Formats: sequence, structure tokens, C-alpha cells
Amino acid sequence: MAEMASLREAYGKALVRIGSKNKDIVALDADLGKSTFSRAIEELGEERFVEVGIAEQNMAAVSAGMAIAGKIPFFSSFAVFSTGRAYDQIRSSICIPGFNVNICGSSAGLSDYGDGKTHQALDDIAIMQVLPNMTVLVPADANQVDGMVEAMANHPGPCYIRIPRNELPVITEKAPYTIGQVDTFRTGKDLTIFSMSGMIHNSLEAAEILAKEGIEAEVVSLGTIKPFPTEKVREIAAKTGKIMIVEEHNVINGLGSSVKSALAGMALKIDHMGMQDSFGQSAESYELLLEYYGLTAKDIAERAKKLV
Repeated sequence: MAEMASLREAYGKALVRIGSKNKDIVALDADLGKSTFSRAIEELGEERFVEVGIAEQNMAAVSAGMAIAGKIPFFSSFAVFSTGRAYDQIRSSICIPGFNVNICGSSAGLSDYGDGKTHQALDDIAIMQVLPNMTVLVPADANQVDGMVEAMANHPGPCYIRIPRNELPVITEKAPYTIGQVDTFRTGKDLTIFSMSGMIHNSLEAAEILAKEGIEAEVVSLGTIKPFPTEKVREIAAKTGKIMIVEEHNVINGLGSSVKSALAGMALKIDHMGMQDSFGQSAESYELLLEYYGLTAKDIAERAKKLV
């Protein structure tokens, strides 16, 4: 069984690691520093962390001001608040001038199963990727968080990283991350599954189920949603001609919309699994929500078989 690791903890550790090499890196949070793990940077000095309080709009504007002063800010909150509540300030104060302000959307997707629909960000990728100058990243596991955070700090413009609340299996090695890279975790000749974040693991399990029935599925992680790696995705899709897209996000304007836009004009069979233009809900566990919304490995395998 694969090692499990917290992406939130990895985010905090990454801030400390890169912050120890660059004194201009600072972290801000909206009274959730212990949950997002951004507060970990305080071990480098109290001045490296700014507690803004429950005021995400102000946090975005303060981050822009710090960027003007030469700092490299990372501001964090639950994804539903860091993107939705602060949208106007992100657009006007960060994206229009193109500042290197880095946004962490924590507890994203359905992972905050206990708090329900008000706290479950299922539209954050849509909100962020529509903004000019914004880069959007979704790590596959805790190791990839580390590489992405460093890439964000070195990138000249604004970036958004999507972090789930739950632990995920470790499926990558710690390594530098190149914005735009595409990771193939399993090769196959019969169909291609494009996925991201926690759905990658479910897609890999689905591929195991399919293999027992003689169907070889390729599983590809798209960690960079914007700028989207269009040419690479077209090249991969052409190998099998049968495409399954799986995401823990609204099917409107998320990963699937980007994939299908990239594949426009190609003669392919495509299916798309995700949240069907709906809000989430509370549950006793994350796994129960995946079952309810049809995003388990078994669900993916059953849908994928219809493509072959």
C-alpha cells in the first residue's frame, strides 16, 4: 500500500524550505494558519507570517502591497474563500498588474466533508483560470506540492495552488516542478484517463480493475491547468483515441473543459466525470461523498468500459 501524506503539511514545510533560502518569502492567512499549515513559516521568524483575520479580501490587497514592496507573498485560506470571497481584489490588485502573489486554496473539492456545501470549493479552478496572468496548479501528492510551491515563488506572475484537506497516496518523487509538465503514471493502449489531485489515485485503481478485464488504460495527471499543455495533451490523446476525464470539480469550466477545448477538432470518443453542476453536501466521510457523486475507482472503471 502506498504511503499516505498530507498535502497541507507539505505546503507548510515547502514554505519553510524555500523561505529559508529567500528572506522575501512571507505567508499570510485568514485565521486558518493551523489548518492550512501556512503558519509553519513562523519558525523562520514571527515577521514572516501575517495573521490578517477573517478578511480574505483585505488579505489579497495586503499581499499586493507587499509584492510592490518586493516581497513574495503566499496567502492561504480555504479554497472557497481564497478564490470566491477575494475575487475582486485578486482580479484588480493582483492579476491586472501581474504581481507575483501566490494563492493557496486549501481544503478544496469535497475534502472538507464535514462542513458541507458552504465550505466545499467545486468552482475554484473555474474562478482562477479565467483570470488573465493567473497560473493554476493542482498537485498530485505531497511531494509535488513542494516542487510547485518553489515554482510559484520563482514565477513572475500570480499563481494559484489547489490543496485538498485529506491525505493522498505518495506517487511521485520529490523533484523540481516545471509549470506545464504532464505526468503519465500508467501507460496503456486502449484508453486514456486524464485526471488531477485525488482523482489520480482513483483513476489508477480503476486502471487496475480494467486490466483484470483485459483493458489497458493510460493514466495521466494534469497538474498545470493554466497555462494548459495543449500540444502534449493532444499528442497523448491521439495514441488511444478514447478519453475519460475525471475531476473533483464542477464539470463546467474545470479540468474537463480545458481538456475538451484542447482536443477540439480531433476524432475522439470522450466521457467526462465530475460534479454535475451541483454543490456538495455534508457527510460522515470523504469516501461517502465520492460514492454518492460516482467518483470512486469502481465508478470510473464502469464508465471507462463503455468507451472501449
